[in-house]
Formats: sequence, C-alpha cells, structure tokens
Amino acid sequence: MIPKVPVNSIDDFSILYTPGVAAVSRAINKDKNLSFQYTYRWNAIAIVTDGTRVLGLGNVGPEAAMPVMEGKSLLFKYLGGVDAIPITLGTTDAEKIIDTVKILEPSFGGINLEDIESPKCFYILDKLKEELQIPVWHDDQQGTAGATLAGLMGALEVVGKKANDIKVILFGTGAANIATARLLNKYGVPYKNMILIDSSGVLYKGRNDEDAIKEENVWKYELLKETNKEKITTIEKAFEGADVLIAASKPGPGTIDSSLISKMNKDAIVFALANPVPEIWPEEAKKAGARIVGTGRSDFPNQINNSLIFPAVFRGALDVRAKTISDEMVIEAARELVAFAREKGLNDEYIIPKMTEWEVFPRVAATVGLKAIQLGLSRITLSYDELYTNAKSMIENARKQMKMLA
Repeated sequence: MIPKVPVNSIDDFSILYTPGVAAVSRAINKDKNLSFQYTYRWNAIAIVTDGTRVLGLGNVGPEAAMPVMEGKSLLFKYLGGVDAIPITLGTTDAEKIIDTVKILEPSFGGINLEDIESPKCFYILDKLKEELQIPVWHDDQQGTAGATLAGLMGALEVVGKKANDIKVILFGTGAANIATARLLNKYGVPYKNMILIDSSGVLYKGRNDEDAIKEENVWKYELLKETNKEKITTIEKAFEGADVLIAASKPGPGTIDSSLISKMNKDAIVFALANPVPEIWPEEAKKAGARIVGTGRSDFPNQINNSLIFPAVFRGALDVRAKTISDEMVIEAARELVAFAREKGLNDEYIIPKMTEWEVFPRVAATVGLKAIQLGLSRITLSYDELYTNAKSMIENARKQMKMLA
C-alpha cells in the first residue's frame, strides 16, 4: 500500500488524519456516495474466494488460494490500474460467504468472486448481484465468457459466418461454459443451436439423470431444457456439422479426439481452453480440419484469456461508480476487443488482441463505462473522451509506478 499524498512534516498529519479528517467523515455521513469521491473506495475491489476451485488445482483451501489471489491482484493493477485486495475466506458455506461480502460492501467499489466451486458460484453471484449496490463479478463465469465471446466474434468474422446461424458445441458444463452459453445467447446465438456435453455425455431432455440435474444444478438444468433442438443423444452425432467447439473441461491431451473434429463443418472454429494442457493440441485440431484454433495458453496463437476482459471491465465500471456489471457491458467489451484486432488485421492466427497490447485496455474501459451510463447503472456521467483519458492515465501510472519500484 502506497500513500497517494506526500508527507513532508508532522504537520501534514493534522490534515490527513485528526483533526482535519473529521470534515471528510462528516460529509460522508451525510451522503454515503461521497465515499467514492473522498476515499480510495472508488478504485478498490475485493477478490473473494473460498479456495474450492483454484485454477487447475481444485479444492486447495483458502491459505493455498492466497498466492493465486495475489497474482490476480497484480494483473488488476498492472493491466487495469485497479487496487485489488485478496480476501480468502475460512468457510465454504454459501450463505456465510454471501453475508461476509455484504458486510464488506462499504469498504469497496466492487467485488471479484474467484475460484469458487460450481454450482455454488452461480447462487452466490446471483444473490450478491441482487443485494449489493456495487459491481459483483465472477471471473470464472463472466470473464471467461466475455473473452470467449470476443474470440468467437473475431473468428466468425474471419470465416464469414454469422452468430445466429451457427451450431455450437460446449464441451464441459462447469462455471465457464454455462456462463458462456448464457452470454452467447444474449449476443445472438440461439440456445436451440447449442449442444452441451458433460462428463456423462450430451445434455438432452429425457436423459436418465435429468431429475438429479434439476435438483443439484438449476442453472445447468435450464440449459438442458433450452438447448439441443434436435435432441441428439451421442457425442459423435453432436459433432456432425458443428461450426464451433468451445471446450472448457479437463486438461488434455486426448480429452477430445481428433476424429470428432473431423466431423465438424468446413472452416470449423475450435477453442480448447483447458490449462495447462488444452483438450486437444492445436496442430491436431488443424490436421483434423479445424481452420481457427484458440487455447488458454500464451505460447499458441489466439490466446482466449479473461485477463483481456476483467481489468478493463472493472476499470470502466469503477470510473463511473457503477452499481453493477451487466451482460450488455461485457458484450460491449468483447466488441471493442474485436474492433482493436480488426484495426490490426484479423486473420486465422489473430482473432483477439494479445495481453501485451495494453493500448486496448483503456479503449475497452471507456466503452464499458459509457455503456453503464447509457443503461443508467452509473453514479456519475462522463464522456467517452473523459473515460478514455482517465483509464489510460490510471493504467499508465500503475505501470510506471511498478517499474519505478522495481
């Protein structure tokens, strides 16, 4: 933690602390919204986890989750200029997590839920979005979904296909793909054109474990009802004529066989997002007929990484003191990412910006902030130019500060 003001003598403390600070406290007491103007709250978020679903590690507990949350805080600062505080909770009880975050609300301008097991994460997110007046975001849901949508938008533009006219397979039904299915639908991909596959096979009405899914995971059950219009029951049949595969399941290699890719349509798009090893190696997918392949890794082209989404989305939301982050704001972020890539030159191996292209982050932030204002979700109103200038300054300052400290 670094002070934002200089301390030149003991006299400065009489302004920064008592008695001078009392004036600030009295003002906030009369209008709580002034806490966003007079304190660091407006640029501070909490990264909250119970350590039950950490990266590819699984349930390692809150202590072991802390290094990952610290790493996430670093990304928030370096890529978005956002002050993020890791908070690892010593409980896995959903209601206790919800109550804890509600109690913490006055200290923060936003909440980033992280690495919480499914389906509990859906319930926690939905409940907190209902009850809090600051943005609540689950990066494993909205961040991954936003990055995936951006990659898909870029890839569809390259291959010349339209969102409302494609068949999409979502391989894996954890937090990432359930959220992705919902966001794709919001964007314009009909549910009836999607097929979801879990560890037991294809999701379809009448599957023998349908009642159990309804009881254990209502979010997954809603997709079971809405997707798979042809009621396909086998994985092999599901891949026939598919245009897009979005895999967010267990690490490979060999999780998805190349023979399945060969059943897909011409100019197929394959996103194999498992880390550290994708469900199928990119070269295997291409040999089997895929035209565009994306992974979660930086050592292959087309890295589909939520780090392109969350720093800028929060930057934009915090800059307008947003009350929530809506799907529309995430879709706008995805559109701006593709616009940036289009200007650079979209192609088979460049469908989405790289993390090193930091110039895209202020643009995304400004676009997200403007969308929040248009939707009536902000506490203040700024122009696009004001939002862009502020975001660029915040991100540049964070990078310079870290370089200076190093």
